Amino acid sequence: MSGGKDVLGEILAAKRARLAGGLAAAAPGSRPSDGAAFVSALREPGVRVIAEIKAKSPSAGEILHGADGRIETLALHYRRGRAAAISVVTEEDFFGGRAEWVGRAKSISGRPVLMKDFFVAPEQLEQAAALGADAVLLIVRALTPDELAKLRDRAKALGLAVVVEAHSEEEIRAAAAAAPDVLGVNARDLSTFSTDLDAMGRLASAIPRGPVRLAESGIRSREDVERLAAAGFEAFLVGESLLRAEDPEEALRALTGA
Repeated sequence: MSGGKDVLGEILAAKRARLAGGLAAAAPGSRPSDGAAFVSALREPGVRVIAEIKAKSPSAGEILHGADGRIETLALHYRRGRAAAISVVTEEDFFGGRAEWVGRAKSISGRPVLMKDFFVAPEQLEQAAALGADAVLLIVRALTPDELAKLRDRAKALGLAVVVEAHSEEEIRAAAAAAPDVLGVNARDLSTFSTDLDAMGRLASAIPRGPVRLAESGIRSREDVERLAAAGFEAFLVGESLLRAEDPEEALRALTGA
């Protein structure tokens, strides 16, 4: 996706429009948020994969046909495939997600869950905690430094782990200033939705010590994992290649070597 189209800007505008209408009340999750468990899962020995559930994306179109009826099945595949955690994309307009998937994936899998959405307001974090999410994603490019700091503080107060996502060396510095639990580098530029795995690998060394170093997007093979691990990444978020696999459990095991 190119041609100067600012996809992130469109997503954020749609999100703010939805928030202006008020968030629907969240049904309480069956298990409370546990940010510490999420971070601990990413620090365990071995290849640590956050396996993602995502219905569609602006770049790929539909990825998971009939997604709403497949949440539990996928979450069980990921549990059996030894995922460290599960990521659930809940943004509605561009990714076809639903907030309720967070609790469903967590309940059936027993794995910590990262709620991936475009967080711009504290009430979204409160919804995430009510749903039982263990971690939330904050995107440097979507927020001012002050907004990022305030959302990070609110998330921590709610018991949520914080993953801060960057796309460049400058954004990594901004992410590190927020003292996240996990600092992710996304191979996909959210303004254009193009991916560059090599550029992501080069950015690993710019992440300071402290947060878990997470590689996001574009990871399709064990070779990709090994290359990014050699560059310095400690955990890997993988979605589309698992979702399109005939056997997601075996595809996950192939990535981790489990």
